Amino acid sequence: MEPDFSDLDVECPGVQEVLAHLLNRRQFLALGVGSCLATLALSSYHANAASPQIATSANLPQGNSPMIDITPTDPNYFIPNRFDGKTLLITGAATGIGAATAIRAAREGAKVIGLDRKVKELTETISQIQAEGHAATAIVGNVVETAVCDRAVAEAVQLYSGLDLALNAAGVMDAGDPGQPLNFQGQRNLLPKSIHEATDEYWDAVLATNTTGVFKSMRAELRQMVKQGKGGAIVNIGSIAGLTGLGGNPAYVASKHGVTGLTRQAALDYAPYGIRVNSVNMAATATPMTDRAFEFMKEAQKEGANSPTASLKTQSLLMASDSQKRMATVWEQGAIILFLLSADAANLTGGTYATDGGWTAY
Repeated sequence: MEPDFSDLDVECPGVQEVLAHLLNRRQFLALGVGSCLATLALSSYHANAASPQIATSANLPQGNSPMIDITPTDPNYFIPNRFDGKTLLITGAATGIGAATAIRAAREGAKVIGLDRKVKELTETISQIQAEGHAATAIVGNVVETAVCDRAVAEAVQLYSGLDLALNAAGVMDAGDPGQPLNFQGQRNLLPKSIHEATDEYWDAVLATNTTGVFKSMRAELRQMVKQGKGGAIVNIGSIAGLTGLGGNPAYVASKHGVTGLTRQAALDYAPYGIRVNSVNMAATATPMTDRAFEFMKEAQKEGANSPTASLKTQSLLMASDSQKRMATVWEQGAIILFLLSADAANLTGGTYATDGGWTAY
């Protein structure tokens, strides 16, 4: 039986408030017609009741639901000596999650090899580690090149006598140079578009770094770990885009699904060698890439070029529940990565962990 909405009062303030909220958030795209009308009907009923209460982001924290912010991980916290005697190779070590993980790992005793194509930022990160009295080496290069990936592992062996751990963090959201400001108008062919409008340049470059780059990095790392015969651990940086879909960036989504597949395949093939392989998959985390993504979305909205579904969901559970609407921090992501690389995670492999503040929970 179809619901009867003949008595729905479209002039009711409650109905208007919910309709405005749905249109503003574009949530109507995710609702069927019946679901949308049912929502409006319920809002009309509650607005005319003795104690009206519309569930919006503005009033959710009121009443018996206080908003309690979660304290972010302290950037200065570390576990002394956890990685003493271990060598860790990190791709994408110049900024963001890679840099934070490199700094904390070094404080915990690891000897760090940092690989990145952003020379200035990589030099700054490695210099900070060295200034704190820890062993670290910079390798300038791009993970799309097989020779660069092989050289990074060779340097680890030459300088530190082997390779125990790896974090593959190098990644891009578009085909532009991540070390340069976003050039929305000048490089539109290199930026995200829906499949029917996407260019080969955009697709090829994103897959080359995010998927093939992880493959080439893992290949070099695993060859050495198998040769050593001492086991090891690898963490790949994926994304919520590798666990679900995101509107408007097909190459990024496909590339991160590729990371999920590579992680699971490697875990299967290398468990007999004592090598564990996992991935972390974050939502919005405060990094230069996220800043670039937000700038892109802003410019795309100005010209009406963004996907109509790109804003269906914009916040994780923890971000939405935070009074400042803060994103995850690089130190929070680094803490989970280092746990997965540590002996405490000895029974974990093949996991694609949603380090996403609850994004994929709803």
